[in-house]
Amino acid sequence: MLAEPLAALTDLPSFDTSAMDGWAVAGPGPWSIRESAGILAGHAAPSPLPDGEAVRIATGARIPADATAVIRSEHAHADEGKAQLYAQRQVSPGQDIRPRGQECRSGEQLLPAGALVTPAVLGLAAAAGYDQLLTRPRPRVDVLVLGDELLTAGLPHDGLIRDALGPMIGPWLRALGAEVSAPRRLGDDAEALRQALLTSEADLVITTGGTAAGPVDHVHPVLAGIGAELLVDGVAVRPGHPMLLARLSAGGPYLVGLPGNPLAAVSGLLTLAEPLLSGLAGRASEELYRVAVREDVHGHPHDTRLVPVVHRAAGAREFSHRGGAGTGGGADHVVPLHYNGPAMLRGIAAADGLAVVEPGGVRSGTEVEILDLPWASATPWTEGCFT
Repeated sequence: MLAEPLAALTDLPSFDTSAMDGWAVAGPGPWSIRESAGILAGHAAPSPLPDGEAVRIATGARIPADATAVIRSEHAHADEGKAQLYAQRQVSPGQDIRPRGQECRSGEQLLPAGALVTPAVLGLAAAAGYDQLLTRPRPRVDVLVLGDELLTAGLPHDGLIRDALGPMIGPWLRALGAEVSAPRRLGDDAEALRQALLTSEADLVITTGGTAAGPVDHVHPVLAGIGAELLVDGVAVRPGHPMLLARLSAGGPYLVGLPGNPLAAVSGLLTLAEPLLSGLAGRASEELYRVAVREDVHGHPHDTRLVPVVHRAAGAREFSHRGGAGTGGGADHVVPLHYNGPAMLRGIAAADGLAVVEPGGVRSGTEVEILDLPWASATPWTEGCFT
């Protein structure tokens, strides 16, 4: 992300240039052809062009003073015997000339601070005169996987289950622009967790599991023991209500504690981790939008519910990302997906967003706020997941 606005250091283009290979001409035709090798790009300013004369010119070359237009090679006929040039189409003043400052003027702001530095931004910055850019570094994230019951390979057995969050969280956070370390598996070891938090040099630590009040849920006691500041301790949302946000020390890293259930952890990623990373990177938050939901969606009696959905275009079976009311896309509603329990990932794997369902639920046709996933999921196997 840009740490400061990108302002042009020069006019673009910095001089009048030819937009085409052809002939620079002055005044009305036909024109006398100047005896010259022509004007090439990268050379000093050519001599002025008297009225009634023409000279060959290359794309990107400087326009001679007093020239009124450029005629493309394919639109001109040169009579070499008479040294005369004739236009085969009407010539308009200024045609195929890129005037100085057409794209921007020196000092004009091209991009604000916080803009993503894409390859195109690098090209624009170079064209505008920059050798270096002042940017914000990518936020660094450590991922700590808690739980003695987790396997890293093979089939579940003897009360052990596969770790679904360790493989998922790193790529998810990288899609949000973070530098992520390899997941560290600490099990249910309070001292290992304490040491990991005290020695982390990351901007953000993500933990999975251990945020509730069970016998081996160590996150709260460890945070209290190291004097961390608890900023968010539970959220009235299902799934995901045991999520938490803390600051480990003054000026030190933040911690987002994700619940151990996979879909509950996704809720925490979208509502705590993603906006925090945006702030650390200096990136503006995504603009919120609302879309009508196609079917009735049951709600929690007291809490907000997050439900996996896909966008669907009116009268079509294809899905489009970020469509709907006011977004300029083709989808006019979202469809809720099955398999949306706290421990399930099947629904979210087929989704492109989560619908924010208010307590008590919503009726079909109601507009709901959408939390986008970092990618669009337009997959052919979603049909079996529809409610």
